[in-house]
Amino acid sequence: MAPAGTSPDVGAEGEEISDHELIKACQKRDSRAFEILMMRHRGNVYAMIQNMIKNEADAWDLSQEVFLKVWKALPKFEARAKFSTWLYRITHNVVYDWLRKRKIESAGELDDGILRESDIAAGAQTTPTKIARPDEALANSELGKKITVALATLNAEHRETILLREVQGFDYKEIAKVMECSLGTVMSRLYYARKKLKTILCDEKGKD
Repeated sequence: MAPAGTSPDVGAEGEEISDHELIKACQKRDSRAFEILMMRHRGNVYAMIQNMIKNEADAWDLSQEVFLKVWKALPKFEARAKFSTWLYRITHNVVYDWLRKRKIESAGELDDGILRESDIAAGAQTTPTKIARPDEALANSELGKKITVALATLNAEHRETILLREVQGFDYKEIAKVMECSLGTVMSRLYYARKKLKTILCDEKGKD
């Protein structure tokens, strides 16, 4: 028999348990299931926030706020929705509330162009050491550090769009749902963000 407060379908370490199963357990207010779900996703949530606001301490606090909101909202989560899209919509709202309160959103220049997806990923994967990621070495490469700096020059909307696309692997429709904008807006933001990143990286290469 499972211990009190723990669903029988939640294993000791959460192996082989799908998000769908964990969510069903969480909706029954199973705290152990939620802990497993949070451990599974918090690295990506932290990386997304840290790359948006460039402050490790605040990013960690905001990550905790995201999952507090997730816990409170899970009973209303509908199975037909994609959990990752729903999770990043909450993350988006938390980050933009934080930005609005501090009035630190910056206006980025609008350019156009292309940058390889692998290059973006190299500079965007940054998480606390306690949540190690397999591509951490790549993130710490010289190119990765340059891309991280370049990402910081984008405005909040362009930076979030390119991180959702190139790092989290969301398609255009999912990004539009997270950011509550049209597909055309998503494509436009990606177009300009990639161009600006390419321009900055080319300038840096010329200095080397």
